Amino acid sequence: MSKESGKAFDTGLFKRLLRHTRPYKITFIGVALSAILLSAFAVMTPFLLRELIDGAIMKSDAEKLLFLVLAMLAVLLAQVISQLLFNYYANWLGESVIKDIRIRLFEHMLNFRMKYFDNSSLGVLVTRAVADMQRIGEIFSQGFFVIVADLLKMFAAAALMIYMNWRLSLIVFALLPIILYATRLFQQAMKVAFIEVRAQVSNLNSFVQERLTGMKIVQLFTREQIESDKFREINEKHKAAWLKTVWYNSIFFPIAEIVSSVAIGLVVWYGGLQNVANISENIAGTIFAYILCIEILFRPLRQIADKFNTLQMGMVAANRVFSILDTESNIDDTGTVEKANVRGDIKFSAVRFGYIKNEEVLHGISFDAKVGETIAIVGATGAGKSTIINLLNRFYEINSGHIFIDGIDSKDYKLASLRSHIAVVLQDVFLFADTIANNISLKDNSITLESIEQAAKDIGVHEFIASLPGGYQYNVKERGSMLSSGQRQLIAFLRAYVSNPSILILDEATSSVDTYSERLIQGATEKITEGRTSIIIAHRLATVKKADKILVMDAGKIVESGTHQELLKKGGYYNKLYEAQFLQEEVA
Repeated sequence: MSKESGKAFDTGLFKRLLRHTRPYKITFIGVALSAILLSAFAVMTPFLLRELIDGAIMKSDAEKLLFLVLAMLAVLLAQVISQLLFNYYANWLGESVIKDIRIRLFEHMLNFRMKYFDNSSLGVLVTRAVADMQRIGEIFSQGFFVIVADLLKMFAAAALMIYMNWRLSLIVFALLPIILYATRLFQQAMKVAFIEVRAQVSNLNSFVQERLTGMKIVQLFTREQIESDKFREINEKHKAAWLKTVWYNSIFFPIAEIVSSVAIGLVVWYGGLQNVANISENIAGTIFAYILCIEILFRPLRQIADKFNTLQMGMVAANRVFSILDTESNIDDTGTVEKANVRGDIKFSAVRFGYIKNEEVLHGISFDAKVGETIAIVGATGAGKSTIINLLNRFYEINSGHIFIDGIDSKDYKLASLRSHIAVVLQDVFLFADTIANNISLKDNSITLESIEQAAKDIGVHEFIASLPGGYQYNVKERGSMLSSGQRQLIAFLRAYVSNPSILILDEATSSVDTYSERLIQGATEKITEGRTSIIIAHRLATVKKADKILVMDAGKIVESGTHQELLKKGGYYNKLYEAQFLQEEVA
């Protein structure tokens, strides 16, 4: 992949784009043929005009005049039809290509490991999948094919001009280097300018998305003026980037107009001298034809420069999109084991892991969770509790050691099969802007509304859901904003329960909820952990006390393990945590 630079055109990148048109080969050929026809019809008009003036009007030939007028009408009609087909199918091809690339990009991102999203801006990724894709489509709809059609028109016009009068042609061709040189400089400058434009668009999208998502924090800490000032600064940079492109356009297009006007003036002057000096007879039609040909020759240069801007923006966008497609950040899914049922036996063996290279978070963790056991993990913030959950689901790859599920290394499972047997309830519950039923089933057709309602009754949350307007069809809006944190937790518990997992993970799922919701969650916890292996990361005393085994973590190591009573008797690290965190709750 080439770096974004002032390089006018990246041939390798363009060839890669063209490969995506292969499924639409017939349409591609059809658009190319339309471009050829457009160039032919474009030069037929000045040729017929020359014949009409010099061969019919000047010679008072009424029959030939009628024939040529009808011929010009037929050419005009054919040109209109060709232009219609060209515009429609060029756009159709562009939209089809970006549909394919966008699907491929989204599917590629779906398989990225969590580390990629940890280090990437969501606003930038959204820009790549939406705005940049549209720019790529414009390469075909407004860039490449239009440039090809205009170039063909230019060559056809030049050939006709030489055929009609080579002396007049030399005058016009002598001015071409000026506009060609100006066009070249313009293209190079615009490439650099559009790189800056896309960078500022990404920054703007990222900033707006983050602030809208975190609007509650912005308002709670009265950051409105500060964020507004930052937005003004970013918006100013965005404006400056676009104004640079406007400035280049403001310089180039007047130069192109002046050169075109000078060419027309010289042709009329020199052609008139030839006619006055009787060097050429009946040159009036030729002069009129030349005026049209000069427009055909010079106007595409102005348009090509404009369309090349579109092409440049599309190429910059394609470069950015392909850089994501070329990113190898997927979890290695080479396992072959695919089990319909998993008992839920878990074993961590000397597992070492770090989110950042050479900075370990887990230092040789080893423990067992037997089938049907409830394991609680406690420890201070940053001890590595949630990391264990991430590794069990293979969101990240371990540095060394092994994780076994039913005696089989987790790497030997197919990734989808492994995760299908694990359900997770997180502290920060994510809900889609959809109905409660769809958020629970995640649109899995095998999970019916009846089974959802029955599951809700089993764990004691049906009454809460039924009390909402529309019940299970209640739309919770973006991120579940219409529900309280406790209500979102209950929905997450139900979502985990209906998936009927062999392994259940509760990651501080009872934190930050009201007393009523906590009682419902505790009841739901007892129900959904029954008969399945469960790992609970929690600060709530009731859940920890009932666990079959408690693992006490500190600084990425398991420092103690045992039941609640066994650990209290040891009087060690757990006992200190108990006194500091749980004693007041127990007394209350």
